[in-house]
Amino acid sequence: MVRIIAGSARGRKLETLEGLETRPTLDRVKEALFGSLQFRIPYAEVLDLFSGSGNLGLEALSRGAKRAVLNDRNPACAEIIRKNAATLGFSELARTMNLDYAAAIDRLADEGATFDLAFLDPPYREGLSADAVGRLFEKRLIKPGGIVVLEHAAELAPKDAPGIYRVARTKRFGKCGYSFIEEDGE
Repeated sequence: MVRIIAGSARGRKLETLEGLETRPTLDRVKEALFGSLQFRIPYAEVLDLFSGSGNLGLEALSRGAKRAVLNDRNPACAEIIRKNAATLGFSELARTMNLDYAAAIDRLADEGATFDLAFLDPPYREGLSADAVGRLFEKRLIKPGGIVVLEHAAELAPKDAPGIYRVARTKRFGKCGYSFIEEDGE
């Protein structure tokens, strides 16, 4: 069961896609992650790029984020995200997109969108992480002082991309890890 763990929608359940297509973040991991981000969330503009059920972006809205863009390439996931946002009363704050991550980044850049915080939980073994993070910074979607939070397999921690981004810190939770990535202003 996936649920919102804190804030205005605390305890509310989220619908998820059945099967192995998505990998929702566990409550204990989400609790630790959001605990470390607690002062960044209120009034933040958030991007959840590989959103699945909307779990991370909707949790951010529950905790006081100003708005969230939630994207998933799977049409069934995009529909679930819309339903979850409506069920929680966040339809006005949540924009759902149904695009490949690169197309979503390009569209948001063309629109002049910027974000304080971006969550990326791509399929671990598809090798999308470095490209997605790099595109976010190269297209200037991350505001100065903003961060990208990348979920990855514990053994697949990202590396710095000098002149583009740097990994500020990494936390491990069993088989998964989270890396906090900032712009590298060399």
